[in-house]
Amino acid sequence: MTPNDFDFLRKLLRDRSGLVLSAEKQYLAESRLLPVARRHGLASLGDLVGEVRARPAAPLSIAVVEAMTTNETFFYRDKTPFENFRDFIMPALLAARRREKRIRIWCAAASTGQEPYSLAMTLTDMAAATAGFRIEIIATDLSGDVVERAKAGVYSQFEVQRGLPIQLLLKYFTQVRDSWQIAPEIRAMVQFRTLNLLNDFSPLGTFDVVFCRNVLIDFDQETKIGVFNRMAGQVANDGYLVLGAAETVVGLTDTFKPVPERRGLYMPNPAARRAGSPTKFAAARA
Repeated sequence: MTPNDFDFLRKLLRDRSGLVLSAEKQYLAESRLLPVARRHGLASLGDLVGEVRARPAAPLSIAVVEAMTTNETFFYRDKTPFENFRDFIMPALLAARRREKRIRIWCAAASTGQEPYSLAMTLTDMAAATAGFRIEIIATDLSGDVVERAKAGVYSQFEVQRGLPIQLLLKYFTQVRDSWQIAPEIRAMVQFRTLNLLNDFSPLGTFDVVFCRNVLIDFDQETKIGVFNRMAGQVANDGYLVLGAAETVVGLTDTFKPVPERRGLYMPNPAARRAGSPTKFAAARA
């Protein structure tokens, strides 16, 4: 792959997905895109880039972007967010939503579904506390192929061994030859949709909890700010935003504020939204 071809791909990825690929990651692009080129009958990465340049709206462009996005995930990843969900977020929301008895959860960049299914299993184990409530889980991802895998809920032995307690495997999964399929009642709790975080997500409506973990870490600062600020409009004033352990809104936007002593957990800051508070990044550039 020539430097010019790689620069074109880097721009394509940033514009289409928000992913910022550093200059030293050319090897990664080559390893992930060679199979794409072969599947489309192209002899080289140069031919692949040439096709994408000529027809940027064609399905090949989508395949290139999806091949470069990272789909690393596993059940109950990092544990703390799920403990916060069970022990802090849900008790607070169950008390606050006593009248409407409805709670909406969004898992953004849900990949192959382990995160939303982990939430669904947690909620199932809280059935006594949530009785009478309508709880929706919306899970989205950029990749259509990944979303279809998530809907099927079929996982390899390796995938179910990553983070999933054995008692939950036996309780909620059925072995199908060399794989495991999650129970139909758990699959039915999650609605999967294809969604690009760079696009308008306001049609999804308002949520009480948003999980957006380990995806914005690969975005540039300006793109992160844009996503956070738009996301603030989708979270109820007493709702929650859950980020990855290495992510934060601090120094980027005032539209969310950290929840004290709860790592990775944030709440909307209605005062900042009402005041139209600029991002710190934008203010610094002014």
